[in-house]
Amino acid sequence: MTATASPAAPGMKLYVGVWLGLLVIVAAEVALTYGGLSEGSLLAALLVLAVIEAAIALMYFMHLRYERRLLFWSLIPALVFVLLMLNHVWRDAARMIILSPHGP
Repeated sequence: MTATASPAAPGMKLYVGVWLGLLVIVAAEVALTYGGLSEGSLLAALLVLAVIEAAIALMYFMHLRYERRLLFWSLIPALVFVLLMLNHVWRDAARMIILSPHGP
């Protein structure tokens, strides 16, 4: 039997670098918040930074960076499906209003 070569395990240096990068992004978010931007541009900038933070956390701290690309890209349609179902189909708030004894 032949063993397939796996990529080298990441070291502590990589994780500290990723952690410092996340801290820099958080500092940028705080600076943007106090920057006096308009609500729309502040929201857009913070959402972009939040998506970048989430992607970095997924890739390094949940070890998806070292998985096959097919596995990672198959998770995205599943996530979109669940979010759409949560938002449009499984409406818990609407059910609670209908089932409320006091009415709407």
